[in-house]
Amino acid sequence: MNIQVSIPDDRLKSRDDISREVLEAVAIEGFRTNQLSTAQVRRLLGFETRFEVHEFLGKHKIPWVNYSIEDAEREIELLRELVP
Repeated sequence: MNIQVSIPDDRLKSRDDISREVLEAVAIEGFRTNQLSTAQVRRLLGFETRFEVHEFLGKHKIPWVNYSIEDAEREIELLRELVP
C-alpha cells in the first residue's frame, strides 16, 4: 500500500530524506502502540534481521522486549517448582 503525505515546503528545510524519516516515525509509533510487530517493522524498514530492528528501536529509546513483572513472577514460580 502506498500513502502520500503532503508537507509544506517551508517545513522541510535541509531534510535530505524526509520519506525515510516519516517511514521510521510510523514504524516507531506503530511498534510503541502495539500496532506493528518486530517482524512488521523489519519488513517496513527493509531490515534483514530482527537484530537490526532491536538496534533501531534501541537508538530511539523504544524497549523491544515485552516482559512484564507478571512474566518474571511466573518464571520464578516455575523455577521454584523445577528446582527444589
